[in-house]
Amino acid sequence: MSDAARLVGALRERGWTLGVAESLTGGAVASEIVSVPGASAVLLGGVVAYATPLKHSLLGVDAVLLADHGPVHPDVAVQMAEGVRRTVAVDGRAADVGIATTGIAGPDSPDGQPVGTVHIGVVTPRGRRSIPHLFTGTRAEVRQQAVAAAVAAALRAVGE
Repeated sequence: MSDAARLVGALRERGWTLGVAESLTGGAVASEIVSVPGASAVLLGGVVAYATPLKHSLLGVDAVLLADHGPVHPDVAVQMAEGVRRTVAVDGRAADVGIATTGIAGPDSPDGQPVGTVHIGVVTPRGRRSIPHLFTGTRAEVRQQAVAAAVAAALRAVGE
């Protein structure tokens, strides 16, 4: 069984819903979850906020944080995860869990951070965290590793 299938099962077991915010993964995390039969019972939706200004306008990431540190920062990942919970609210009820990806897939780095730098943000009713990663490989490999890391991080957070 895949981590995505385990995540969908764990969310269903708790009666929790999920929102996904993505930057470098461009919708691949949501796609991975949607590949699981029954995902519609837990996944409310997702936002691809690839452009930095959208992280603020759609997800509520602090504009000063973005201006001071750029979009690839641990606090940005957590604020994206928190913001997507509200953004995908249904009938005024926010998603219980938010996961987010932000990072640099390459081939170049716009701000001097190493290519492969990725932050995964996870917010659940039990807490918030950001998990840093430094992946290696091609642009596609970095993105795929980020997808796997995001799903695994959400599974760990939901399972706790």
